[in-house]
Amino acid sequence: MRVTQSGLDLNLLTALDALLEECSVSGAAQRMHLSEPAMSRTLGRIRKALGDPILVRAGRSMVPTPHALAIRAEVRVIVERARTLFAAAGEVDLRTLSRTFTVLAHDAFTAACAETLFARAAREAPGVRLKFLGEGYVDAPALREGIADLEVGVIDTVSPEVHTEHLFDDRMVACVRVGHPLLEGRCTPERFAAAEHLIVSRRGRLHGPVDAALAELGLTRRVVGTVPTFPSSLFILRAGDLVGLVAEQLTTMVAEMGLRTFEVPLDLPPLPMGLAWHPRNNADPGHAWLRGCLRDVMTGLTE
Repeated sequence: MRVTQSGLDLNLLTALDALLEECSVSGAAQRMHLSEPAMSRTLGRIRKALGDPILVRAGRSMVPTPHALAIRAEVRVIVERARTLFAAAGEVDLRTLSRTFTVLAHDAFTAACAETLFARAAREAPGVRLKFLGEGYVDAPALREGIADLEVGVIDTVSPEVHTEHLFDDRMVACVRVGHPLLEGRCTPERFAAAEHLIVSRRGRLHGPVDAALAELGLTRRVVGTVPTFPSSLFILRAGDLVGLVAEQLTTMVAEMGLRTFEVPLDLPPLPMGLAWHPRNNADPGHAWLRGCLRDVMTGLTE
């Protein structure tokens, strides 16, 4: 910020964080318990300090400028570090906690577990909001840059900057419509390979571990295409004879949609399910509460 050290107002960082998250003066004002005129004046001070508009009108909404997008992650990190610094170590009053947590998760997990998390937050920490971000089609250091507070699902990162916690190993099972031919009789690798398959891939990949396992047996399958999200695949599978895959822990949700699952007749690698977060959040009591909530929900899937 273009201010002297003696004139630095750290409250502007908190306001900037709220404005960049809400992309709305009214939303940021509500979050910080200020009036809209007061937040508008604060935005004016931020614009003057940074020499940038930060938020500009785009129709009836506001969008961040390129400079705002470039500093958003750093601002979030600074604000979270300051919050941790001034919080009593190991203590948090959940009833008065006012905070937004961002969780990076595969949409399958979100579809199966988000409702439970929202309900728990409403009971224990009504001032907490949860934002779920889907996995992007490209990898980005979301935890390191403060874009996400926690990652949940299949954790395969080896970055020394990320703390990981393994909870359990899941596995993939096949998923088809009721009455699908593969549900009749024994499903051999040959029958499985002869079917037409649908892949869920955020990057649009047309091959995966199934193809590697089939290749070891001298077999290949026909993949008719990919879709980027798990829920969309279920609607497609329900309407035809395509074969898909689903994590075993999500079979209850799949059954509620009228689909059936069966064993894949191949030796597939396990899915290491767990949590990941940046070490700067280790001692943050609010973050520890969030980790506990997600840990309970995930382990509950195995019961």
